[in-house]
Amino acid sequence: MKVKVKRSYVVKPSEPTWSGLLSLSELDQIGTMMYVKILYFYTTPSTLSPDAIIHSLRLSLSQVLVHFYPFAGRLSWTTAASGGGTALALNCNGNGAVLVEAESDAVLADLGDFSPGPEFNHLVPSVDYSGVDPIPDIPLFAGQLTKFRCGGISLGFAISHVVADGQGISHFLFEWANLASGKPLSSAPFHDRRLLRAGESSSSSSPQGGRRIFHHSPPLIIGQSSNESERMKETKVSTLRLSKPQIHALKAADNNGRSCNAKLRGYTRYEVITAHIWRCACKARSHKPQQPTNLSFCVDIRRRMEPPLPDSYFGNAIIDVVIHGVSGEIISRPLQDVASKIRDAIDGVTSEYVNCAIDFYRNEGDVIKRQELGTFFVGNPNLSVINWVGLPNHGLDLGWGKEIHMSPGHDCDGDVLILPDGIGGDGEGSLLVAACFQVDHIQDFNKYFYEDINNL
Repeated sequence: MKVKVKRSYVVKPSEPTWSGLLSLSELDQIGTMMYVKILYFYTTPSTLSPDAIIHSLRLSLSQVLVHFYPFAGRLSWTTAASGGGTALALNCNGNGAVLVEAESDAVLADLGDFSPGPEFNHLVPSVDYSGVDPIPDIPLFAGQLTKFRCGGISLGFAISHVVADGQGISHFLFEWANLASGKPLSSAPFHDRRLLRAGESSSSSSPQGGRRIFHHSPPLIIGQSSNESERMKETKVSTLRLSKPQIHALKAADNNGRSCNAKLRGYTRYEVITAHIWRCACKARSHKPQQPTNLSFCVDIRRRMEPPLPDSYFGNAIIDVVIHGVSGEIISRPLQDVASKIRDAIDGVTSEYVNCAIDFYRNEGDVIKRQELGTFFVGNPNLSVINWVGLPNHGLDLGWGKEIHMSPGHDCDGDVLILPDGIGGDGEGSLLVAACFQVDHIQDFNKYFYEDINNL
């Protein structure tokens, strides 16, 4: 698939906005020097020409940036509040977001079931922090409109994770859709990040072994001295559908396929499905029984803080949690035991825990150290399972109808997303599991994923 960029626009807020340096919380600066990538596909917008579509997007983007002005800013380096070292600050200078107009020689039918592949990279603007451009020159939001030969279009977004988490990104996209469709803003973002005590010190004492709690050296494959060889291996993404009966089967059966009635029914779908994914990954990767393995996931803390953060808090209000396990035990023990480990870790994310984590990261001082502490290698033998079910990512209507498919962009080994099923899914029914594994492991993962359920 060939994609040709026709032109690029810098879109600035349509009205003057607050300007200055916005302090970032410690959670904004932990392992988030990356861009979240999302792709939406639409059939032919019958009432709008390509010129009308790009004009509408530019106009409505300039309007929504008035409210979400951090996305029109740039990052900059500053001195860490704890003294010494460097930190990131958000320079709200109104320099603007980027919108790219492109066209492809392909048709939507060429993409089949829209399973992510290397060609999808051409549909999302290429921006990252690892290039030659200095940070103050890199936009924090970039979008790309691509017109296909059949008349269909895609919208690909690259969005800085430093600025916002998944909840904030979804809030931004759907308020943009509201304005593009001629509707008013439904709720304004909450920008005061001091609620997470940015630049302040907590009086609470850190739990024992703070570094062991908040910093996790990822396990390696037994016999290897680094994860470099695992990082270099080719990966592939597979999207698997879990029907409502299959989810119920997971929640109502034990490790040996016997009905266990209420044993797993008290656990959430996320806890049970994630336990199942972890087990299937250990099998597919052919781990030795004694192989250590980590499972990481993030927990939204908005309603876990005391007092709670506003639902519209715009920033990173998530914290990463890591569970340690041994492959042989994960495979052999009842699924409820694995789900219980996940439940206990989620329940452990309290306001006190978050404040202690913030203190721990603040005391590290330098943002580079924070990035290293907050970055988890999720490749073999480890795993990351992120829950997107609660995020309103589906149904993005910018004036020409809802998408026919939404696809997250991810290509890292061990990176798994649980998504609502946009095709006939009702949020409480079927789900999608978008799993990225090494090419040598993906087929076995797919096999065990359904085989273990069918054997229940």
